[in-house]
Amino acid sequence: MKTKLKQSFIQHCKMLLAFAILCGFYITKADAQTTPADSLAKIKADSLIARRIATGTKVGIAGLNHDHIHLILNEYRNGNVNIVGIAESDKKLWQKFGKIYNLPDSLFFEDLKTMCVKRKPTIVLGYNTVGKHIDIVETCAPLGISVMVEKPLAATLEQAKRMEFLALKYYIKLLTNYETTWYPSVQSAYNTVKTDSIGMIRKMVFHDGHQGPREIGCSEDFLSWLTDPELNGAGALNDFGCYGADMMTWLMQGQRPIAVTAVAKHYKPSVYPKVEDDATIIVEYPNATGLIEASWNWPFSIKDMEIFGAKGYIHTFDSDSLQVRVNNTVRDFKAPPLASTANAPVPYFTAALKNAYRIRDDRSSLKYNMIVMQILDAAKRSIKEGKRIVL
Repeated sequence: MKTKLKQSFIQHCKMLLAFAILCGFYITKADAQTTPADSLAKIKADSLIARRIATGTKVGIAGLNHDHIHLILNEYRNGNVNIVGIAESDKKLWQKFGKIYNLPDSLFFEDLKTMCVKRKPTIVLGYNTVGKHIDIVETCAPLGISVMVEKPLAATLEQAKRMEFLALKYYIKLLTNYETTWYPSVQSAYNTVKTDSIGMIRKMVFHDGHQGPREIGCSEDFLSWLTDPELNGAGALNDFGCYGADMMTWLMQGQRPIAVTAVAKHYKPSVYPKVEDDATIIVEYPNATGLIEASWNWPFSIKDMEIFGAKGYIHTFDSDSLQVRVNNTVRDFKAPPLASTANAPVPYFTAALKNAYRIRDDRSSLKYNMIVMQILDAAKRSIKEGKRIVL
């Protein structure tokens, strides 16, 4: 009788354990002591995690010293991203993020190639120094692994050209992740332009900036390279100027500019001694002009866009809100949500792998981001030489 009761109790515990795992509950060491040993045999010591288990595209992470890493790790914790490995040489960052997101020790590798060979991710997302994005592509491209890096594509145009060569040589996708890509307001504005509602574009104005990375509390690991002219390629010009250059290229259907003129300011040399903290870039097209205002000196954070057309005007205020003026009609509204395959990096990337043409002419595409890098490079040359740069 006692044997049957014991077996029944153990079976009941197994059912409860399976239910807990499916529902995303986690098991602590204290719980483990009172759970039947045979039920816990299949649970590894490093699986003490408070999350749902994700399936789908196998994602590798390269680097942890970019503060945007919090976004993808939060998705992992919520069971929305299947991260199979994280490559980071700094073990202090292993401890930091492991503690915050309950990451199992088995996820971490000191070397990107070792992680890729052992875990075989389908894609690798780069959250490392911009000047070392090229290292990710040098490693992943020969292995046939597609890559998405945080904006901008590279620190310099020369690096970007090398990355483009490798991507084309090994037939991988090489994408660039911009926060604004996941803004419904920006997509709605693009759709309005595409339907010719405001007529031909005459002028585009982009405001992208905030109080400054140190002022808003960015981590020291992030600041150590973000404020370095070699590791980041520039200061506010690269950090925020790339947003406007990217959306401008997208709105202009990949048209290359004819000239670029830029001015840089250094308002806070005691805070950012090595790089400019404010940049203004004028981009000329045959029939339109773009103005990019990038800054680490504004009293608040802003990412907005104005598009002036021959017949109308669009202003995106934030990720969701926009205003459209056509003739005498003014419409303020919230943009509809993006499709599930277009509202976050991993589902977007997964869709791109299945249909390359879908992203060939999109904001994340290599094609458009090579033009972005040409604009940023011309802007830096314009500042250095004090003149208009003809492309």
